[in-house]
Amino acid sequence: MKIYLVSLGAGLLAGLVYSLLGVRSPAPPVVALVGLAGILLGEQFIPLAKRFADRTELVRFVREDCAPQILGTPSPRQENDA
Repeated sequence: MKIYLVSLGAGLLAGLVYSLLGVRSPAPPVVALVGLAGILLGEQFIPLAKRFADRTELVRFVREDCAPQILGTPSPRQENDA
């Protein structure tokens, strides 16, 4: 139930931002895609910043966690398990 409330809250926040920017909902496809890309990239920012001090961990995180989620490809871990 908590995940649904968080999702509703995120949707309300997005609606408020759309309203402030004067963009009608549903947004034009290009605006929506740019917004989704921003969400995907923004999701990775905090974990990436945490790992920035350790270069080896940073490279592993980008290859195994960030890239598959952003690009929609299986991670190297998933490929090895198959």
